[in-house]
Amino acid sequence: MPETVTRSKFEYDPADIWVLDREDIEALEIGSAILGTGGGGNPYVGKLRARQAIDDGFTLSVLPLDKVPDEACCVSLGGIGAPVVGYERIREGREGLRCVRAIEEMQGFPVDLIVCEEIGGSNAMEPLIVGGMTGLPVVDCDGMGRAFPEMQMTTYSIYGHTSTPSVMCDVHGNIVIFQHAVTELFHERMARACVVAQGGGSDLASAPMTGAFLKKFAIPNSYTQAVSLGRAVIDAKRRHSDPIAAICERENGRHVFSGKITDLKRHLRGGFVVGEAMLSGIDNHHGEDASVLIQNENLVFNREGEVAVSVPDLIVVLDIDSGHAITTEMLRYGQRVAILALPCHPLLQSPAALEVVGPKAFGFPDIVYRPVVGG
Repeated sequence: MPETVTRSKFEYDPADIWVLDREDIEALEIGSAILGTGGGGNPYVGKLRARQAIDDGFTLSVLPLDKVPDEACCVSLGGIGAPVVGYERIREGREGLRCVRAIEEMQGFPVDLIVCEEIGGSNAMEPLIVGGMTGLPVVDCDGMGRAFPEMQMTTYSIYGHTSTPSVMCDVHGNIVIFQHAVTELFHERMARACVVAQGGGSDLASAPMTGAFLKKFAIPNSYTQAVSLGRAVIDAKRRHSDPIAAICERENGRHVFSGKITDLKRHLRGGFVVGEAMLSGIDNHHGEDASVLIQNENLVFNREGEVAVSVPDLIVVLDIDSGHAITTEMLRYGQRVAILALPCHPLLQSPAALEVVGPKAFGFPDIVYRPVVGG
């Protein structure tokens, strides 16, 4: 499969194209880590790869969602596997590109636009890098507005897109095609089994969507949100003000706990990092106990034995001094952290969405989802 620039049938007004520079990538690292709720792949590694792509002469560009042609062929992609693998194992670098080329070969015509599967963590960077390699813009949207651990947990799948045929590519050069899955959950299960065999980390591109579908069911302005969020943290630190307060103000969120990690249970199971972080309160929460339940991402926050926040809202673990998010694979005993609760996008709050991304979908049938109300 040739690795040349894709020739899309659409042309875009240069005034509509946002070309990201190194400062944008720096802010995106911070913002995508916050939105990643502990998962999505290590954002620092993603930042290094994105900066290298810029240094190599690739253009990382973003197109507003409302500028997407209805007939455009849009392919979403991202990493699949356990975040700790993505942090510890060096990528080959062209896994996502091979996914796109295989999709094009299957359908017999070129992809027009690259789409982000999830804006959290390094999965925000991968579409940009692939877009740079192919010469295609990335749409300013994603399918989660955060990170979730399973593939069927996108607004694309929730609202009717069939993600097969799809393509998975690994660091070794293997290309696996999932021709058909009877449900989106079966697709997830098959892909998860495959990624375990491939060493715990790969890229996957789903079946193309039309621009019309994307404009209706994607979560809009994801890259704008992530970069703006990162800039808010950078600006707060530059002004010597509180970055945690800046995040809450920017995202209409709440600072729900401050504590120190006193115990950490974490292991790799079935292609996921699962576990629990236990915390002892400090500052205004001195004398209180809390915990965060993990499956790649932070799923449930308990305080004093009661559920305080749950998916699909965002549970963010931050370094209490820097305001930078700590991904689940980087949690350590003794860290002083702040727990933030940020509201999810309304597309994740519908009854159909809660069946897929609510507490019951993660094995918590007794937890009733209560949306975060901003502080």
